[in-house]
Amino acid sequence: MLFWKKWRWPVLAVIALAFLLSWRLLAQPVVTVSVLMQALEKAQWESLVSQFNSEHDNIRLEVIEGPNASDQVQDLYTTSFLLGNSPYDLVYMDIVWVPKFAAAGWLRSLNEFLEAETSNSELLPEFLAGDVAGGSYQGKLYRMPFRSDAGMLYYRTDLLEDIGAEPPETFQELMEISAKLQSEGRVPWGYLWQGKQYEGLSAMFVEILQGFGAFWVDPGTLEVGLDQPNAIAAVEFLRRTVTEGISPPGVTTYAEEETRRLFQSGDATFLRNWPYVYELASQPDSAIAGKFAIKPMVSQPGQASGACLGGWGLGIAQSTKHPEAAWEVVKFMSSAASQKKFVIETGYVPSRWALFNDPEIVAKFPYYPDLLSVVESSVLRPPIAQYAQASDILQRYLSAAIVGSLAPEKAMRIAARETRQLLAR
Repeated sequence: MLFWKKWRWPVLAVIALAFLLSWRLLAQPVVTVSVLMQALEKAQWESLVSQFNSEHDNIRLEVIEGPNASDQVQDLYTTSFLLGNSPYDLVYMDIVWVPKFAAAGWLRSLNEFLEAETSNSELLPEFLAGDVAGGSYQGKLYRMPFRSDAGMLYYRTDLLEDIGAEPPETFQELMEISAKLQSEGRVPWGYLWQGKQYEGLSAMFVEILQGFGAFWVDPGTLEVGLDQPNAIAAVEFLRRTVTEGISPPGVTTYAEEETRRLFQSGDATFLRNWPYVYELASQPDSAIAGKFAIKPMVSQPGQASGACLGGWGLGIAQSTKHPEAAWEVVKFMSSAASQKKFVIETGYVPSRWALFNDPEIVAKFPYYPDLLSVVESSVLRPPIAQYAQASDILQRYLSAAIVGSLAPEKAMRIAARETRQLLAR
């Protein structure tokens, strides 16, 4: 009894506190929001994930590690949605997945979340227009941009200065400068590009198509333009770079890294590639450090330049049981602060246009202001639900044309016919 009289108030206080804590936990259970991504990027997300979890008591973000091959990650998402009861609340998507996933009904429209919060009413204009368009399907937004990417032309400033040439603006100027430098023995090759039969071939080709005033598939009408004269001329240009020795014979088997290594070793004047090359080619052990620059891709006179838009972003799975919590993750990751932190840590390209001129980012990556002019001239691969199959058709016949097993006109005529049959189905 004496014990109880002496200690009853402390004991009651502890019991009351425990009750309050238990009630709070019951009232606000912790919701786990899961997302699948490539192993490499999972590691790069760690600091942002830790920050999110520390700032949100009732939401836990869980990143599930997948393979590094993006097509295998896409297959895992696809399988989970087809089987039902998918474990993923969020979908971390390549830009070309959006039409397929949205058309299949696997994604939740983000418009409902944007419209529900007045603070988000002016959010989308802060992102690159191409990234917003690439995350949309049939007028609705399904993917919030996180990081961007765009194809561009790298050129050797020292070699062009040696012959008093300005950076090329047209395909013909690129060919002429290349041939002159090669004929004088200053460099083995003129122009490097991705000619291997894979998705990178399609990405590269949409830039050439744009530069020739041609198109692949009009997403609004589903009209196919591969067999039109300007599209055939685009294929003939690529074939000419090989037959005239401007590009090495092996370019028809090269992906990004083969072309990057050749350019970085000083063996070419021009390179079509992605932004990641800049940092690698600027390292002290690079043969061309301080001797190159970037610009938008060349085009025919009077035609627009095109930079194939890549990049990744977050969507919300239609099957999630926690859409509001998933939206909190989307908002956090796509915020200016999160993107800035990620860009400084990884060197990836932001999807918010203001960050290209952010003083801290520019201090680390001085070429980002120039990069903005490239990504603003972006062109999308056709945002159609059957994109993967259409790309496979293009790759097969474009590859046949550039290696010389089919004439460009015949190859594009067959590719156009098969693409129309695909879209009709």
